Amino acid sequence: MIRKIIEIDEEKCNGCGACAAACHEGAIGMVNGKAKLLRDDYCDGLGDCLPACPTGAISFVMRDAADYDEKAVAAHKAKAGKNQESAAPFSGCPGSRMRRLRRSETEEAQAQPPAAIGSQLAQWPCQIKLVPINAPYFQGAKLLIAADCTAFAYGSLHQDFMKGKITLIGCPKLDDIDYSEKLTEIISRNDIQSVTVLRMEVPCCGGLEMAAKKALQASGKFIPWQVVTISIDGKILD
Repeated sequence: MIRKIIEIDEEKCNGCGACAAACHEGAIGMVNGKAKLLRDDYCDGLGDCLPACPTGAISFVMRDAADYDEKAVAAHKAKAGKNQESAAPFSGCPGSRMRRLRRSETEEAQAQPPAAIGSQLAQWPCQIKLVPINAPYFQGAKLLIAADCTAFAYGSLHQDFMKGKITLIGCPKLDDIDYSEKLTEIISRNDIQSVTVLRMEVPCCGGLEMAAKKALQASGKFIPWQVVTISIDGKILD
């Protein structure tokens, strides 16, 4: 029958997996790093996935499609609930893989600071997209270029990495821009003393590291720099 159903533009899809998480029926899955409509009869045509997509890759179309099968969806949900802890191998973007982090009592105790730690953010704004190219706080600055997820994965980020630095944050997967151009301007036009790149272990964070490297090379300056990688469960990997 001809009915309203979603369509996914793979060229616009960035593989974030937000639509798959928003689809309550399980009609959308991640295949080779891209969102895909797995079964027409699982799609109810209501479009809960549309507002979840950050790139506008999902739209409605009218086409010949199988009727929405409520019973099949209910059976699929029941099966998915049973298999939630032992899910099939994930075939989408590794950075979007759903997982639950369980910490031991020892880890929980170690994570509790002896006293509240104040914010070490030294300037505002801090988003790479929003920060100006020239600013007084860049003069003589030690620059921290951090993936925004690191602040949530690594509990002592303020004390261990942000203290004494100017912090710039971003997400190369969700921000549709090339950070390297702006970072080049910041490094070229200001007296930057050092650069620390703080990234997550997920592949998409490689974009932030590459942007910083390109910026350092393009600036023509010889500045000490390092890359620190944080694991999904909040550990320093290198």
